[in-house]
Amino acid sequence: MDSLEHLITRSIKTYYKNRLYAPIIFLVILMALAVIFPVKHMLLPRTYSADNVSLYQLYNNKETYGKFKLSNLYFTGYTSKWLDRTRGYYYYTMLGSECVIVLLDPDTCEQGAPTIEQLTVRGQILYESEAARSLLSNLARDLNWSEDGILSTVSSYTISEPDATGFVSKAFEFFYVLTGAYSALSIIIYCVFIAFPVVSIPVQKTRAYGKPAEILAEAEEELATLPQLATEDMFITEHYFIETSSYGVAIVPIDAIIWIYKYSTMHKFLWHHFSITYTLYITAAKRHYIKCPKNIKSDIDGIMDYLAEANHDILVGFSEENRLKVEEIQDDFEIIRKISGFLSKRV
Repeated sequence: MDSLEHLITRSIKTYYKNRLYAPIIFLVILMALAVIFPVKHMLLPRTYSADNVSLYQLYNNKETYGKFKLSNLYFTGYTSKWLDRTRGYYYYTMLGSECVIVLLDPDTCEQGAPTIEQLTVRGQILYESEAARSLLSNLARDLNWSEDGILSTVSSYTISEPDATGFVSKAFEFFYVLTGAYSALSIIIYCVFIAFPVVSIPVQKTRAYGKPAEILAEAEEELATLPQLATEDMFITEHYFIETSSYGVAIVPIDAIIWIYKYSTMHKFLWHHFSITYTLYITAAKRHYIKCPKNIKSDIDGIMDYLAEANHDILVGFSEENRLKVEEIQDDFEIIRKISGFLSKRV
């Protein structure tokens, strides 16, 4: 009996402690990516002026993303294409004493304007880009220069706007920020649930039947003093069905239960059958659904028999007839009817 004292609260804490591992590990992975790759500069690029920036130093310091204030850019006459689509236009400009090739997005350069006087562009620094080298080889041929001569004149570093603002970069930034924020928020929420189990989702779901704090206290008291039926992780007290498994925690008043049924699952690997487990499904009023997986048949049969005896209005077993009855009781299509009626009035 001592082990049942505050079992629901302890199970809620254990459940959310176990769920903390995934977002913590994911945040560690994201931080590792930020250390290995220039994620910080990709998300929050610094602004550099053309007269006091060294692409060599930025590249070696892994600050390969930034916003560059450029002036006097001249179109080379060459473009970058991908799948018959113009990806960008090649320009050259001076950064300090260096001549640098800059690849601009078509919209930025107005589809290849001959000259651009002033421009601030978000770009990625590339070193010895194969595309830029091919461009310089073609330029050398056009100008009757030697390839070595033009390579020694033009910087080995290029600035590419499409590489910094293209779909792949934007998608990476979006998912990095989104997953990072989701992981951090999950950790905060789980810690709150661990510290204050009464505000956790399993307890707050009972709001449909009364005050969550009072229901939790009553269920804890009944479970600790006089459980009517107990399995490894499912319990029935005088007024409640309680689940405290590693898959979730649930509290539901017995008089609110509408439908119960079980579903069997065969566990096998290749041709070898290992075991059969059973899942108990409970549908309660106010669209409260409970799933108790990986139980043995005798435990679920005992729970179902006791619930059916405790509340004769409960529908037992899965059948099309029971499904339709529950659908009618729950009024599942109420929202659709309301939306349809509203639209009909508007039309």
